[in-house]
Amino acid sequence: MKKTLILGASTNTARYSYLVANKLVRKGYPIVNVGRKVGEVAGVEIQPAEDIHTDIDTITLYVGPKNQPPYYDYILNTKPKRVIFNPGTENQELSEKLKEAGIESVEACTLVMLNTGQY
Repeated sequence: MKKTLILGASTNTARYSYLVANKLVRKGYPIVNVGRKVGEVAGVEIQPAEDIHTDIDTITLYVGPKNQPPYYDYILNTKPKRVIFNPGTENQELSEKLKEAGIESVEACTLVMLNTGQY
């Protein structure tokens, strides 16, 4: 199964990152939660963007474009196969960096992709 890193993970039950984490786990996908706050989502601790995970298939973004630059190196060093820019996270600069690194950049909603079997 595709291991997914949720960048912008939140314990707030109203956040899409929270809903996606739970949906991924229910569907059997292994996840890594990365965020600024301490806590747990879908039984997985939220960790800071420090440790590079080298086994990530997909990073799904829940961090707005203005807050993404500090994560550029983290994302690129993780070397995922794809990065999903969820609505409101679209960023041309990061998309270009991903393309240069050979990483697929997708503008889509992870929750919709999961619900429609397109994930």
